[in-house]
Amino acid sequence: MTKYPTIHEAALSLKGATHDYKEEWGADRFFVGEKMFAMLGTNKEGRDILTVKVEPNQGEILRSENPAIIPGYYMNKSHWVSVLLDEENNAEFLAKLLAHGYEQVLRKLPKYRQKEIEG
Repeated sequence: MTKYPTIHEAALSLKGATHDYKEEWGADRFFVGEKMFAMLGTNKEGRDILTVKVEPNQGEILRSENPAIIPGYYMNKSHWVSVLLDEENNAEFLAKLLAHGYEQVLRKLPKYRQKEIEG
């Protein structure tokens, strides 16, 4: 079972969201329409992190407001942020961040895929 069940529940509660575990990264990955919107893993120091896709301006704002939010670990720094989970573990905040990441990816999918996912 996962160390962060509330993160899994929040991510998978989003319509059409799927999950896999990438063994070589030691990471849980969350997708919508085969595109990743979040990843739960560790950084090089072994700290637990949640990496989420964000709108670039939103990423800057989040990083300036919350010291637990850093540029996306091993990702495009303007489109992803990582949350240090030992410093920020507010379930409501993390669920909102996951929903934001999900929306970022969903909006970029072809219209027909969006319709399929949204039912």
